[in-house]
Amino acid sequence: MSLFQARDISVRFGGIRAVDAVSFDVHQGEVFSIIGPNGAGKTTIFNLISRIYSATSGKLIFEGEEFTRTPAWRIAGLGIARTFQNIELFPNATLLQNLLIGRHCHSRVGFIAELGFLPSVRKAELHHREKVEDVIAFLGLERYRDSLIANLPYGVRKVVELGRALCIEPKLLLLDEPSSGLNVEETEGMGFWIEDIKKDLGITVIMVEHDMSLVNQVSDRVMALNYGKVIAMGTPRAVQSHPEVVKAYLGGEVDA
Repeated sequence: MSLFQARDISVRFGGIRAVDAVSFDVHQGEVFSIIGPNGAGKTTIFNLISRIYSATSGKLIFEGEEFTRTPAWRIAGLGIARTFQNIELFPNATLLQNLLIGRHCHSRVGFIAELGFLPSVRKAELHHREKVEDVIAFLGLERYRDSLIANLPYGVRKVVELGRALCIEPKLLLLDEPSSGLNVEETEGMGFWIEDIKKDLGITVIMVEHDMSLVNQVSDRVMALNYGKVIAMGTPRAVQSHPEVVKAYLGGEVDA
């Protein structure tokens, strides 16, 4: 069953077509990875799904409903969360405070109630705190709960950003180069988190990634892009052995 569908999506920046009539489906409960050389259009697709960019043409469909023109501020409320290649956390806030920000889209109390800190607000705050504590426990971040982000190692910050996305309680999680800046051991650990997110939390994942060891570890299917076009799609093994992928992405040639 398709949870997400892209239908002939394209986007132009001046005379450059960064994404060119790309179509793909993401099935519920899978990890779908997007690979390709720098400038291939991978992150641009994430920016289209996040509604940071608007598609020049084509359709984006989530749970059977088109959201191609949905405002960016509504995307989290649909059940779509995202991490970024460059960590986007508040460095002078604690880990707990950063994760609580991920609960904002679930706030249902009004301004007057907030102003008076009514019982409904206190109840909601406790509920959000419980959800955040569940994520902290899931990711093993208890020892860092009250630490400022600025004082945490880079690898831990990557996990915190993943945690903030999980606090949204997404149905679809977009991971933009989750291994970026991580060492081999940390990358392997990130792979385990992604597998657990899929298996234990039942969250569908779309991942943009350069590290092929991580792609092979976690991916059910892979789509390869070059110059904004799809050049291959299938299992990790099939895509990596595809002649166009070897030529464009891996920088070599294979025998026909």
